[in-house]
Amino acid sequence: MSETLDYKKTVLTPKTDFPMKANLVQREPAWQKRWNEMDLYGKIRQARQGKPRFLLHDGPPYANGDIHMGHLINKVLKDIVVRYKTMEGFDSPYVPGWDCHGLPIEHKVLDELGKDKAAKLNTYQIRKRCGAYAEKYMKIQSQQFQRLGVCGEWDRPYLTMSPQYEAEVTLTLADLCDLGLVTRQLKTVPWCPDCHTALAEAELEYVDATGPSIYVNFPLAPESLGEFEKVFGWKADAAGPPCLMIWTTTPWTLVANVAIAAGPDVEYRAVRYRQNGKEGVTVIADALIKQVMQTGKAELVDTSQPVKGTALKPLKYRHVFVDRISPVVLVSYIRLEDGTGLVHTAPGHGEEDYVTGRKEGLQIYCPVREDGSYDDTVPEFLKGQKVPDVDPVVVNRLAQDGWLFQGGKVTHSYPNCWRSKTPIVFRATEQWFVSVDKQIPGRGQTLRHLALEWVGKSRWVPDWGASRIRGMLDSRPDWCISRQRAWGLPIPAFYNDRNEVLMTGETVRRVAAHFAKKGADSWYTDSPKDILGEDFALPAGFTWDRLRKENDILDVWFESGNSWRAVCRASGLGYPADLYLEGSDQHRGWFQLSLLPAVAVTGEAPFRTVLTHGFVVDENGRKMSKSAGNYVSATDAVQQYGADVMRLWVSSVDYQSDVRTSDAQIAQLQEAYRKVRNTLRYVLGATSDFDPAKHSVPATEPSLDRWARMELHKVIRDVRQSYDAYDFYKVFRRVHDFCAVELSSIYFSAIKDRLYCDLQDSARRRRTQTVLHEMAGALIRLVAPILVHTAEEAWEFLAHKPENVESVHLAHLPEVDTQAFDEATEKDFEVLLSLRDKGLQQLERLKAEANLSNALDAAAVYVVPPEQKAILDRYGAELEDLLGVGWHEVREEAGEGRVEIVDLRGRYERCSRSWKRGPDVGSDPQYPDLSARDAAVIRALLTKGA
Repeated sequence: MSETLDYKKTVLTPKTDFPMKANLVQREPAWQKRWNEMDLYGKIRQARQGKPRFLLHDGPPYANGDIHMGHLINKVLKDIVVRYKTMEGFDSPYVPGWDCHGLPIEHKVLDELGKDKAAKLNTYQIRKRCGAYAEKYMKIQSQQFQRLGVCGEWDRPYLTMSPQYEAEVTLTLADLCDLGLVTRQLKTVPWCPDCHTALAEAELEYVDATGPSIYVNFPLAPESLGEFEKVFGWKADAAGPPCLMIWTTTPWTLVANVAIAAGPDVEYRAVRYRQNGKEGVTVIADALIKQVMQTGKAELVDTSQPVKGTALKPLKYRHVFVDRISPVVLVSYIRLEDGTGLVHTAPGHGEEDYVTGRKEGLQIYCPVREDGSYDDTVPEFLKGQKVPDVDPVVVNRLAQDGWLFQGGKVTHSYPNCWRSKTPIVFRATEQWFVSVDKQIPGRGQTLRHLALEWVGKSRWVPDWGASRIRGMLDSRPDWCISRQRAWGLPIPAFYNDRNEVLMTGETVRRVAAHFAKKGADSWYTDSPKDILGEDFALPAGFTWDRLRKENDILDVWFESGNSWRAVCRASGLGYPADLYLEGSDQHRGWFQLSLLPAVAVTGEAPFRTVLTHGFVVDENGRKMSKSAGNYVSATDAVQQYGADVMRLWVSSVDYQSDVRTSDAQIAQLQEAYRKVRNTLRYVLGATSDFDPAKHSVPATEPSLDRWARMELHKVIRDVRQSYDAYDFYKVFRRVHDFCAVELSSIYFSAIKDRLYCDLQDSARRRRTQTVLHEMAGALIRLVAPILVHTAEEAWEFLAHKPENVESVHLAHLPEVDTQAFDEATEKDFEVLLSLRDKGLQQLERLKAEANLSNALDAAAVYVVPPEQKAILDRYGAELEDLLGVGWHEVREEAGEGRVEIVDLRGRYERCSRSWKRGPDVGSDPQYPDLSARDAAVIRALLTKGA
């Protein structure tokens, strides 16, 4: 009988058309086209209509170039969250947006035009070109984001340059005006000479810079010599006029010095010193005398009695190169770690100095123009010179005139412009501000305090984010919201011929209504009467014919920071958003500058949870750049590896820190991807002849299948918990390790024999398929938020789906079956897997020593104590399957359990069908070349065939 039957044809090998080779680069665009044609996003929205809402609000990327790796990690993280929440059963819409206004676009447009052509354009013409540029890159980035598999309302994104968005931002400004928080002031602000505009704190990048460090003597004015004698008991003598010594790292600001500040409770002494053969007299804080003398390599000759800083208040001094007499003022911020204890004060160039100047009635003098050059009010040797170039000029002048006590260099952190990457200056100009320290009417709190309160009420992931933004809010100044540029949302203020300002909540709302109809460009083409409406009654002192419009635009952070209103509230998506997710730099930017207007207007934060990710850096932790040769292109990476591999890479990293990457690291993820894909392929193939409605056999008895199902539900539990905690790298590790260890290494190896060689409808085979089919449906859905294309492809090949939906992205995540957690099975397999490890070691030894190439040619002899034998007796033939050997035997023996591997070659024949060696091969006379099990299967097949 065996001679007429081809055993190979009776073996039930897995069958599936799910391809082993992914070909992601070719297949993914086809899936995306199919999703668009079927309107997958619309179907998801329809399927989840009426379910609890979970809103991730998209922080708008800037529309000015191809996406980079930072964009990739940001958008993929967002998409994972939205897809996971959707599959968890939430209605989780995703509306992408773009930040369209701002200096980078304006700079690029003007650079491309060239200076001559740009000079001939008016503001309206520049704006039109900028709008076209932003629209171009918005479309490019939209295609690139969709190529990543990101699902959302790509046909209806929000744009900060749309009339509806502009109107909503303007309404927020109106609300802030009503609250009395918007003011126009002459104030010292960070200023970029290259960009010719004021900057907000969020637009500053602090870098280490090496610059001058100088100690300068300012001589007392002649009328203060008598007062000096009263204070210190010394008379002016041949050593020269008594001086006040200051220390500064910005010599260029000395021309604007109008006061020297002392600490009222700090002790000061007059000091007589000898330096380079000359004597001098100066005043220094007592605690710093020794340090200053050592720095200047000067010999201390004598000191006066100490006096409190309050005693210095009557003194006046003479500027060292400007015809100016200035006072000593008292302040609370004197520090004694460095310097001299006396602080050079220039209110036109420093934030603390400005506050001091306003308090003391000092001149807010700023002789620096928009381009960073000095105006004509300064001494001749400085006129027209640029601030970055003038430090050595000032130092040389001080040295020549004998006022420089010591000059050197110091490395310190100094703010640079985020766009031009050049040092900023602090410059007093007329700007618009949102006050953070005014009481908000009806709230009894300042904006700062209200924002800090809501930081504490919100969830921060990681939790250090709360401390970081709290520190920034604690120290932040008023928010400068005006910029001196063309491409942005105009500040809706009007002026009369006396430069008086007209900007109230009512006027701003009228402007908002006009913007909603015609867009912000109308500010530059329409008259004030057209904008405000003919029915608007101008206040006294204002007339239509002399009414002019503000030239400044709003800080672009004010625009993007009001997306909570323009997108979440105005469109009905919901407020507050459940999640804001951006890079860690946004504590200073979008997070903070969304929080401030939102809490002012609504009384609550615009988010419930804030999640941050780090920057993408190279494998050595360095910032990526094309010039450094360590740049990884996001678009090139997708084209090379496919979107799913890049998404798997995103899920594999601990994004809460800076993310190190390189082409080599991404390439390594391909192997991890293949492991998951091959696992899906195996379970799909192994269940190709299985219908759960007809063939299910529950794993109720002790078995490998019962253990595997328990391990599956552990994975479902752990993965869902990790998704909930936004620990996506734990999702990746858990799924990958499950595929590689519990499944590939243990379970799949152990069940191969029964799947291939048992009778098709045997209870053991169907029981295994029952677990495998559940496993297929669960794994495909668990990885779907990450491997969006691969999961969809696998879902397509899954017969008898657990949910009757056409796309896995319409399905729900698998639920945890707590009944699968079986303590007895857990304990059994602690013993079984420990013995398996021992057996595998012995098997490897036998392979090496006896040239054993096939484990089926060996037997496993389990030598165990009585308590372990009782466990092993429950599992029967599965004991040989665990080790993949041809036969097994259990012996009872006291002591620690062990496994002996025995070579069966020469002792038993090999089964011609299953290739197992054992004593039962040939036990059936009708089939002398088969084991008892295989003989029974063949007999049944022939009987059925008959």
